Amino acid sequence: MGRTVLVGGVFDVIHPGHIELLKRAKSLAGEEGKLVVLIARDETVEKTRGKPPIIPEDARKFIVENLKPVDEAILGFKPPSIEKVLATVKPDVVVLGYDQEYLKKMLEEAVRRLGIKVEIVKMDKFKDYTPNSSSIIKQRIVEYFMERGI
Repeated sequence: MGRTVLVGGVFDVIHPGHIELLKRAKSLAGEEGKLVVLIARDETVEKTRGKPPIIPEDARKFIVENLKPVDEAILGFKPPSIEKVLATVKPDVVVLGYDQEYLKKMLEEAVRRLGIKVEIVKMDKFKDYTPNSSSIIKQRIVEYFMERGI
């Protein structure tokens, strides 16, 4: 029997690290399992990062839900609520990216408040292909155009 695995993120500029994260998360679900991806809302991204994502939330959701490992993609709640996400998705496992340490404590507290059992797995950074960061890709694009005077 498979498990329901939840992964969340912005998924603004898809790169090899995103694909590897999703593949690894799907493998934790098992053959009969389900991978659900929570896409951060534009306003949440702007509030937490100080700038909006490059790609709007509906387009990011469309891209992610069409990636091979993904069974379902959903947009975050307004206002954001870890408890609502957990109650809606009912995951057996929540996978956090290497750069989501700040979410681990919030997630553990939400699980405790709800009195549910959820395994929390933090993935290592994927290093086989570069660039493996949206920030690096965005910076390279800026440099590319700056070097050419465009």
